Amino acid sequence: MSSRVDPAEVQFSAIRAQGAGGQNVNKVSSAVHLRFDIQASSLPEGVKQRLLQWPDARITADGVVVIKAQEHRSLPMNQADALQRLQELVNAAAHVPKARRATRPTRGSQQRRLEGKAVRSGIKAGRGRVTE
Repeated sequence: MSSRVDPAEVQFSAIRAQGAGGQNVNKVSSAVHLRFDIQASSLPEGVKQRLLQWPDARITADGVVVIKAQEHRSLPMNQADALQRLQELVNAAAHVPKARRATRPTRGSQQRRLEGKAVRSGIKAGRGRVTE
């Protein structure tokens, strides 16, 4: 199950990129800050809750996802990259974890474990000091 992010709910702001790139970096604002408000979005309620609980530094305390994209030299490519990264984050949150059911070890596995411990104990006991 994947929830699609509506591009109309995303805000882009062009910023100057960091790092090497010569004069182009100093003149052109080709990097992008993407802002996505989780609460105001049209995502399903369960996905919103999982996103808000997600342990990710890109999600602020007030529930806004902030993604910076500056990999490419053009603004549209950075926007597409940021949108794709947001969609991957939403897809990961849309996956409902399977509920774990507690099980008990079988009698055979318990016996094998105890036999292995007995063998190991015998090996270690044989390493002791020899007394006559």
